Amino acid sequence: MPTRRQEKVARIVKEVVSEAVLSHLSDPRITGFVSVTRVEMAPDLRSAEVYLSILAETEAAKNKTFTAIAHAGKRIQSLLGRALESKFCPVLHFHRDEHFQKTLETMRLIDEVAHERRAQTAEPEG
Repeated sequence: MPTRRQEKVARIVKEVVSEAVLSHLSDPRITGFVSVTRVEMAPDLRSAEVYLSILAETEAAKNKTFTAIAHAGKRIQSLLGRALESKFCPVLHFHRDEHFQKTLETMRLIDEVAHERRAQTAEPEG
């Protein structure tokens, strides 16, 4: 279970990374909608696992966006260093969070099955 300090630093990391992607990165490879879904801090606060959910037109666009953000990791980390009142600035490790995408796919499948069932019950039995 994370400590209060870990939770506080994770919250700051999440805010800074979100703001950096939204306002400070001007890479044309970043397209679509990027959301920082969660941040997991190491107990010593020296590293952070940052999970990104990327909604874009194609899988290639998602990959380009993720690559651009990961490439800008040092820039984001320098912005984080200014925001933290800490002796150390955590090293950021970016990961794609596919959980949201899987949830959307599951909901789409449920809707599809529900639509098929409604169509079956609407057909008169003959």
